[in-house]
This record gives sequence, C-alpha cells and structure tokens, in this order.
Amino acid sequence: MDEEKRDEIRKWLIKSQHDLGSARRLMEGEEAYLDTAVYHCQQAVEKALKAFLTYHDIEFEKTHDLTELLEVGVAIEPAFEPWRWVAEELTPYAVQFRYPTDVLEPEQSEAEAALEHAQSFTEFISGLLPEEVRF
Repeated sequence: MDEEKRDEIRKWLIKSQHDLGSARRLMEGEEAYLDTAVYHCQQAVEKALKAFLTYHDIEFEKTHDLTELLEVGVAIEPAFEPWRWVAEELTPYAVQFRYPTDVLEPEQSEAEAALEHAQSFTEFISGLLPEEVRF
C-alpha cells in the first residue's frame, strides 16, 4: 500500500476515534450533551466504514446513511452483515437531534447504548484493516 493511501485511511480512523472521544466527554458530568454525543457515535462509525472502503479502493457517495455504507462493505466482507442492526440504530443520529423538535435529546440509557455499539463496531472495522493503518 502506498503512503498516500495509508495516510488517508489513518486520517479517517483518527477522526473516527476523535468522534468516539467526543461522545464520551459529552456524556460526562452533570451537564451532559446527549444529543451531540449520539451524533458523534454515528459519525465515528461512518468514518470507520469510510476508512474500510478507502482501503478497498471503493468510492462512496457523500452520505451519512450507515446502512448504505454497510451495504457496500457487505459485498466485500460478509462479516459486516451481523452489524446491520447497529448501522440501522445509529444512522438516525446523524440528524435526529441536531435540530429543534419535540424531543431535544435521547435518554441517558439510549446514549450509553449508542456509545457502546459505536465503540464495538469501530473496533470490529479496525480489526479488518491491516496493522499498518491502525494506531
């Protein structure tokens, strides 16, 4: 793998990890921002999936739909299939709480589950990539 491609994949993974870290921090303390935290959970998985697709030289549409990205991934790696429910669960967080609606933020338990699922899914994706791009 050439250096440019390795760097691009690593950048996606770094951004994914930053999103997970942001989600964790936003859930801490008395003034937790759960709406923003779940958004970052979705973003972490999105960026990890884009790292995987980049590794496989697959161009992808500009989308926040994790199920669309997962669908492309399944064609290459069938082990993605059991993660479909996580993609379906996290996809709405890209927009669901970003704008004022009747429900301004998720429950604490929902945010905690989103973080747990995002962390597990990103670890799975990272494990599919070669050591040289992981950090």
